[in-house]
Formats: sequence, structure tokens, C-alpha cells
Amino acid sequence: MVMFGYKLKIDDDLLEKLKKCSEMAGYASVDEFIVHALEKEATAILGADSSSASEEEIKKRLRGLGYIE
Repeated sequence: MVMFGYKLKIDDDLLEKLKKCSEMAGYASVDEFIVHALEKEATAILGADSSSASEEEIKKRLRGLGYIE
């Protein structure tokens, strides 16, 4: 993951909703939930072919979510 210093300001009420959603869905953190939600939305808009995730990246994500070991 590359960080370029982008900061995202999120309203306190929305952040609380995101925290609840991430906990209910079993994400390790609210950051993980937000990244997944943004990836899902970007794929929905741009199409699945725009994703350049390698098989290793996908496995890493699935491990992080606890789906595989």
C-alpha cells in the first residue's frame, strides 16, 4: 500500500456508523472496512477489468479477513 499523504475528513456521525458496520461485518479495523467499501464501489463503477489486483494480493486480503490461512 502506498500512502501519498492524502487525508480524508469524515463526519463524526458517519465515522460511528462505519465503526459499527466494520464490527458487525467482522473486519479487523474500520480502515479495512472503508478500504474494502471503496474498492467495491470503484469496481462497480469502473468494472471488474479495471482491477489490477494480483492473486497474491487477493490471498493477502482473504487472509486478513480470516477466510483463508
